[in-house]
Amino acid sequence: MTAMNYKHLHYFLQVAETGSVAAASRQLHLTPQTISGQIQLLADRLGGPLFEKVGRRLVLTDTGQVALSYAQEIFSLGSELEAAVREKTQQGRTMEFRVGVADVVPKSIAFHLVQPALKIEEPLRIVCREWRLDRLLSELAVHSLDLVIADAPLPPTVSVKAFSHRLGSSRIAVFAAQALKARTRKPFPDCLDGAPLLMPGEDSAAGQRLRTWFKSQALRPRIVAEFDDSALAQEFGRQGVGYLLGPEVLTQEIESRLQVQHVGTIDEVEEQFFAISIERRITHPCLLAITRAARDGLFQPEERAQPARAAPRRKAA
Repeated sequence: MTAMNYKHLHYFLQVAETGSVAAASRQLHLTPQTISGQIQLLADRLGGPLFEKVGRRLVLTDTGQVALSYAQEIFSLGSELEAAVREKTQQGRTMEFRVGVADVVPKSIAFHLVQPALKIEEPLRIVCREWRLDRLLSELAVHSLDLVIADAPLPPTVSVKAFSHRLGSSRIAVFAAQALKARTRKPFPDCLDGAPLLMPGEDSAAGQRLRTWFKSQALRPRIVAEFDDSALAQEFGRQGVGYLLGPEVLTQEIESRLQVQHVGTIDEVEEQFFAISIERRITHPCLLAITRAARDGLFQPEERAQPARAAPRRKAA
């Protein structure tokens, strides 16, 4: 009897997690026909269909559910084997730590979160990937990544065997170039009503909370641009195109680097940050360094005077 082809199992896992052959083909850079054919070979070997079509999605059969459970466990064990062997053979060699950063996470926050990993005793090389969260979670599921940094915990709809570790949170601060700030004498947050604003994209958890907050405060800023890339938003803010939003914990850094002024802070809206890994209990030295630095340092800023804070004093019309 021939051994099982684990490449077929990998293709099956991708389709199960994405819900369609087309989505899996984009992630694997293979044609849908190739993936369908390979999964059919796996189904023939296991003695039953693995999926059934419900609308436009593929849904696991009972056989498929059993296969998925084993597939996740097999690849998890494979990752543990790889880590164990690396630990034995890489003494004195450079460790590779593969990090995925969701594209909605501010670049400055991502740097401050990942940078402590470089301080571990072992020689280290960090590989960073930036993508949409769903794509990064697929890479994590097949152990192409060691860690994903996101602005939300693992979505309950995603069938990836992973765990969310909360790193901390930061309230949203508002910044403006000097010329833009000088255009109004209104106090914060009234100065935002009708003013040009640079917003996070709709996929951002903070962006969704901000839209709800503006509505609750009867504030109608003029959204001149939306950004998935926070670095690009910061450049627009530096040039005075609109009011810029950023993490309060990095207020001093943002003011100094971009030459903008802190206008006020929205107390009711926070950005949260999570490390998503296949480890339920954190043991990886890089992940340990990241979580400790985040919880004990980055998200425990020193108290300092703020120009203004938004209070829940307005009511929607």
